[in-house]
Amino acid sequence: SSSLVAVHLACQSLRNRECDMALAGGVNLIMSPIGHIILSRMRAIATDGRCKTFDAQADGYSRGEGFGVVILKRLSDALADDNRILALIRGSAVNQDGRSSGLTAPNGPSQEVMLRQALSNAGVTPAQMGYVEAHGTGTPLGDPIEVQALAAVLGANRDRTTPLRIGSVKTNIGH
Repeated sequence: SSSLVAVHLACQSLRNRECDMALAGGVNLIMSPIGHIILSRMRAIATDGRCKTFDAQADGYSRGEGFGVVILKRLSDALADDNRILALIRGSAVNQDGRSSGLTAPNGPSQEVMLRQALSNAGVTPAQMGYVEAHGTGTPLGDPIEVQALAAVLGANRDRTTPLRIGSVKTNIGH
């Protein structure tokens, strides 16, 4: 989530004209087996090493290493500079998840507040959302809480002809 916070703060700096371009990214390296051992004892790691997000057989996530960096500019500047534009971030939001029943248990009401704030910041209605890239814990506790929060905010009064698709590519590459 720290990488997404970096993107959120970079977008704020661009909107506030504190900078004209920003790099935001993150890295995850597994330098020691200790974290894996602790997470395994907490039963947060999938027993077969495969994350099965939104699956009835979900029993934890898999760990992965990687990095990613995005270059961010205001749309008007990117168009003026004839840059190749791959995506547009219309709005974002971050919050602290608040009290929950444990490290691996997300707080659904806090997620709902954050989703509503992100929609408001983007000037987007729930009906305009067609896809959500979910956190997708791959756990029998976390996935339902996340999906229930998404349904409460993005699914309420939704026309059945415009479904909301939910996915989690992280399932394929590791958490």
